Amino acid sequence: MKNTFENIDDYILLFPEEVQEKLQEIRKVIHTQNPEIEEYIGYQMPAFKYKKKPLVYFAGYKKHIGFYPGAEGIRRFETDFKERKYKFSKGAVQFPVNDEVPVDLITKMVKFRMEEIENKKS
Repeated sequence: MKNTFENIDDYILLFPEEVQEKLQEIRKVIHTQNPEIEEYIGYQMPAFKYKKKPLVYFAGYKKHIGFYPGAEGIRRFETDFKERKYKFSKGAVQFPVNDEVPVDLITKMVKFRMEEIENKKS
């Protein structure tokens, strides 16, 4: 996508309704972890900050939703990805758009990233 988005709502509106619902669900899961989490657009995708540091990103694609919890986040949850048969790389995991949003896993990854940020500050 070569669009420039002003906010996450603009980004999400580009997708079919069923994908929009999943993107909104992921957004909500992220926000419910801490009221200090802030939204922005980073690398032309929805992004979130915690304590002014990048937390996680996500992006919609034709057949999956990419979730980007950073390299350590991927390493930490690699076993979960393998058990659920998710494709992943050193920086991203793919959630198929035809599957339910893995709320429990996203929650764990966001909490892990928040702890990483907290630990780096101290």
